[in-house]
Amino acid sequence: MARRDHRDEDGDARTGISWRVRLVITILTLIAIGAVLVTNRWMTERATETTRNRAEVRMALYSGNLLNELQRTSVVPLLLARDSALINALSSTEFTATSQRLISFQTEIGAASISLLDRTGRVVGATNRNLLGASFRNEAYFVDAMRTKDTVFSATRRTEGAFDFTYSRAVVQDNQVIGVVAVAVDLMKYERAWAGLQDAVLVTDSEGVVILATEPRWRGLKLTDALAVQDAPSAIRRAFQLTADWAQEPPDAYLKGEAVLRADARVPFRGWRLITFTAYDAVRERVNAILALEIMGFAILLAATFYMLSRRAWSQSMSFQRESAELRLLNQRLQREIAEREKAQKDLAVAEATLAQSSKLAALGEMSAAVSHELNQPLAAMKTYLAGARLLLQRKRAEEAMSSFQRIDDLIERMGAITRQLKSYARKGGEAFEPVDVRHCVSGALSMMEPQLKVRVVRINRQVPRAPVMVMADRLRLEQVIINLLRNALDATKDVGQPQIDITLQVGATVSLTVRDNGPGIADPANLFEPFYTTKKPGEGVGLGLAISSGIVRDLGGRLTAKNAEGGGAVFEVQLPLIEKKTEAAE
Repeated sequence: MARRDHRDEDGDARTGISWRVRLVITILTLIAIGAVLVTNRWMTERATETTRNRAEVRMALYSGNLLNELQRTSVVPLLLARDSALINALSSTEFTATSQRLISFQTEIGAASISLLDRTGRVVGATNRNLLGASFRNEAYFVDAMRTKDTVFSATRRTEGAFDFTYSRAVVQDNQVIGVVAVAVDLMKYERAWAGLQDAVLVTDSEGVVILATEPRWRGLKLTDALAVQDAPSAIRRAFQLTADWAQEPPDAYLKGEAVLRADARVPFRGWRLITFTAYDAVRERVNAILALEIMGFAILLAATFYMLSRRAWSQSMSFQRESAELRLLNQRLQREIAEREKAQKDLAVAEATLAQSSKLAALGEMSAAVSHELNQPLAAMKTYLAGARLLLQRKRAEEAMSSFQRIDDLIERMGAITRQLKSYARKGGEAFEPVDVRHCVSGALSMMEPQLKVRVVRINRQVPRAPVMVMADRLRLEQVIINLLRNALDATKDVGQPQIDITLQVGATVSLTVRDNGPGIADPANLFEPFYTTKKPGEGVGLGLAISSGIVRDLGGRLTAKNAEGGGAVFEVQLPLIEKKTEAAE
């Protein structure tokens, strides 16, 4: 009777242990599933946002390059239409030297091709001599140029599917149209550059028709039709090797059944739009690596739980002889766990290498955007001085042209210094400061902004002391800050009827330089100095100017603040420490 009661107690004990094991396994399984679901959603959102931001930065660079090529070529027909040699050739019908002159212009300007047509549409001069004598009287660029005296832009589709982009302008003498100058724009080079990327890129006109695309068969079709009936481009086929994923977020679009992230941007030219499609494979790789580590951790925890519970059960129910067998089994299990841990360490090393490479690519993208942003202003000024020098040389005013070339040489030196300053900015140390007169920095910045100030009628009020205002700084980087503030002020007042910018330099306990405009003001001052924060339209800025300027002022020992003025507009203030008299005398 006592033995039967003892067996009953053992059975109850075994039943209680089994029930607790099932409860622990159920709880661990639910925790693991919940943690995997939450981690997957959170990591997917973060990785998707990072990929989207990088795609938007690349798209801003693509749009800027495209617009720069169009703007650069748009001024060529105006210059050629006023060329006296071409006007005399059309008037006298003497075209023996016309083609050679156009070829020389093409070499200097860098245009794709240049043609000169008489009033009947016949080609009388061209950089491509095979076109001489051909008639283009029915072409859109010729008909539109004959109807107006302004420069017109035409996009004509060829039989093989590609588009010809042409700027044309009528040549006028004594208020009579005597011919047409046509300059082709080479936008196909951007297609060839985009084709080597993993992104699928296309450009549509104002009617939604694809005019540029990495897939040639998309050209000439509506965007929806192109994506529905055509295969994905080879770049997408190479990049999109995704498998079905039950946790995938709803994609923006599909190409050949593969989920992609779509990004749109407006090109500020005739209603054009730039669209890119980026693969989700990088997002899933990063998320799946984290999920694999998390699942592996729960598996190890579950294995440890099984081991603890099984050891307790075996210790209560087995004899000493069976305990030795359990030890042999435990040894084998530990060997398997060691192998699993080694595999986990290898997987972790691979994941760390992948994350390090992603961080390098992110830093490279931010540095590329910063370099492009900081070199944009000198490049714009160089284009203006180069165009002016060309006109001066054509008018035999060589001495004045040499002044423009000297300014271009100074700008090239400035661009080299900017790249060196960006390197030193990344290293956060080693700058060589010297006493600098802030008044000279203001004058230098206004000189750099001279081309933009000539284009628009903006009232500039400058109030600076007559005595020198000396600070310890790098003159180039301080001028860079003032240029960024002036450029933001110009952008803020572009829709104002009477734009005005006030520049005030005051000396007190510190040196205070304020730049005020009469624009709409600042919508969100808290995030104004964050990198990539911008209120401008896509294609007009990437939000790096104020972030870089704030870092420069901070390195100089000062601070940059922004606020809304009481009477309207925005006020940016740069405060820098004034050089003490003893230090100034020693210098």
